[in-house]
Amino acid sequence: MKIPVIIDTDPGMDDAIAIFLAFSSDKLDIKALTTVAGNIPLERTTRNALDLVRYIEAETKVAQGAHRPLIKTLETAEWVHGNTGLGTLILPESPNDVYYKKAWNTIYEEAQACDGKLQLICLGPLTNIAITLMVHPDIKDKIEKITLMGGSSYLGNTTPSAEFNIYVDAEAADIVFKSGIPITMVTLDATNKSIVKENEIREICSIESRVSSAVKELLYFNADFRKRSSGLDGAIIHDALAVATVIEPDIIEKGNYHVGIETEGKLTYGRTVIDMERVTKNNPNAEVSLGLDREKFVEMFKDMMKAYI
Repeated sequence: MKIPVIIDTDPGMDDAIAIFLAFSSDKLDIKALTTVAGNIPLERTTRNALDLVRYIEAETKVAQGAHRPLIKTLETAEWVHGNTGLGTLILPESPNDVYYKKAWNTIYEEAQACDGKLQLICLGPLTNIAITLMVHPDIKDKIEKITLMGGSSYLGNTTPSAEFNIYVDAEAADIVFKSGIPITMVTLDATNKSIVKENEIREICSIESRVSSAVKELLYFNADFRKRSSGLDGAIIHDALAVATVIEPDIIEKGNYHVGIETEGKLTYGRTVIDMERVTKNNPNAEVSLGLDREKFVEMFKDMMKAYI
C-alpha cells in the first residue's frame, strides 16, 4: 500500500531534488504539491513547482499557498538558491495552471479523501500547515503524520540560534508543534551530516536518465555554494532527507523529545528548543533526527536516477 502524501514546498534547489526523489519512489502516492513563500517569493516557488512536475511528466495538482509568514516580514534566501530558486537550472515552462483551491483547502480536501491516512512532507516554512489548522481545526484528526525539514538541537544556519525554515515563520511552527499531530523533525543535526561527496556526485550524475541534466546542474550548483560558503567538498541536500525519511524511516537516527518554538527572544527567535535532558517533564511532541545512514542516503539518489531511465 502506497503512502498518500502532500509535499508542502518552497522550491528551492534542494526541494527540487527532494521532489525528484519523491516521485521516483514506488512507496509514495503524491496527491499534491502545495507551495509556500520561503527560499524565494511565492510566485516563483509556484512556478518552479509547476515546471518540476511537468519536467518529470508527473500527474499531480499544484496548489498555491501563503505569500508571507503569519506575522513577520518574509525573508528569502536567493543568496543560496539563486534568483529563480533553482540555481542556474532553467526548466521548460509548464502550461499547466495551479489548482483552483488554496493550499490549506487542498490539504483538507485530500485529508478527508484519505480517511486519516494522509501524511504531510514539509520542506519549507510551516505557514500553510498553520493556516490549515486555523481554518480547519478538525484537520488534526485527519493527518496521520507530519515529516518536516527544520530546526536543530544545537545551532542555526540563518541566525546563531535558528534554522531557516523555522526562522522564516516561527509563529506558524509554534502552532504546528502544539497541534498534537505526530511529527518527525528532520533537523540540521542530521542534514548537515548528509553530505554527498564530490566522487559520489560524479557517480550519481553518470547514471543517464531523463532527469540527469537537471540533477547534475542542481548538485554541482549546490556543491559550488558549499565550497564557497564553508569550504565543504560536496553537496548538502537538506530537504531530500525529509522525503527519504518517509520512504525509508530507518534512514535517520532519532529520539522522542518535547520541542518548543521560540517566538519572542531577541537573539533566539525561531530556535527549536529540544528538551534533550527532559528537564521540563513535558511529554514528547516530536520524533527528532540526530543522525542518519549517509551511505544509504547516497544510494537512494542512485536508485532515483535509475527510476527515471
